Amino acid sequence: MDTFDIKELLKKSGEWLKGTGPSNDIVISSRIRLARNIAGYKFAAFLNKQETKEMVDKIIAATKKSNYLKADKVVLLESLDVLGRQLLLERHLISREHAEAKGIRALSFSEDEIVSIMINEEDHLRIQVLQSGFNLMETWRMIDKVDSELEASLPFAFHQHLGYLTACPTNVGTGLRASCMLHLPSLVMTKQINKVLQAIGKLNLAVRGLYGEGTQASGNFFQFSNQTTLGKNEEKIIDDLEKVIKQIIEHEREARIALQSKKRDKLYDQIWRAVGILKCAHLMTSQETTSLLSMVRLGVDLNIIKDLDRQKLNELFIVTQPAHLQLLAGKTISPKERDIRRAQIIRQYLKTINML
Repeated sequence: MDTFDIKELLKKSGEWLKGTGPSNDIVISSRIRLARNIAGYKFAAFLNKQETKEMVDKIIAATKKSNYLKADKVVLLESLDVLGRQLLLERHLISREHAEAKGIRALSFSEDEIVSIMINEEDHLRIQVLQSGFNLMETWRMIDKVDSELEASLPFAFHQHLGYLTACPTNVGTGLRASCMLHLPSLVMTKQINKVLQAIGKLNLAVRGLYGEGTQASGNFFQFSNQTTLGKNEEKIIDDLEKVIKQIIEHEREARIALQSKKRDKLYDQIWRAVGILKCAHLMTSQETTSLLSMVRLGVDLNIIKDLDRQKLNELFIVTQPAHLQLLAGKTISPKERDIRRAQIIRQYLKTINML
């Protein structure tokens, strides 16, 4: 099996970072994952070594028949070091669980990084489609086609009454997790975000951070996703989530208008203060970078900053992550050295911005 050299990923960014698609000033990305298992096999955690290898071979063979994948990019995770797996996590191609697990497991993904399949994660397959902007229904249509292509070669475990069978009971049924990553700095600045999050909790939706389950929201980025997978069909789950996301988008837009009209000086100060720090700092932590870049992105979205495009800014969030920094450096470096290199990269990226 020919495998992909993940260092090639450092030369480009994924399609979802392009900053395109509906409401891309607020919605960073739309993602749908489907949990699937192959009939006749135990769940991934109970497979022996030979069975896990068989699973990888079967699924990779199926991806070769997919018009969306064709097994162009295949990575065997057990062959990677910690940095390599962290790189895939930072690019949202695998989950933290997949990165940290032991045993034979793999990743297959498309050239543009829109379609990916985690093999032998919690389930035999975790199919993912990740797109830029507010594109949930289009994302669903694409993943539904990928799912059908794979199911033509792989007998998925399915129960007439329960639906798709999954390792975790909370995924039984459709096996579908839909989510949108939103940038909500104005709701945070106007102290309305807690009301939004409380309302979300009552709607049985989950709120997480940049890297999904187990992460907290930071830098004003919030990931909203469904929790119910049983008792509704896929379209209903997505439609319900879409309605909520549209309301959140509207609230963020209203908050941005309010800030511009009532607290303009404070808004401009925070945006340009962030630019000034990022353009001059020689040490920059990952957390501080995310927080300050959030304000710069708001400045770009409101056309206050005119010399920086959204895609370039989106890429900064990724290339300044720890694994990207170290693989770009070609070696493992200390946290302080990462802070120095991070600051250097940011200064280079932002040098085109003209200060007021």
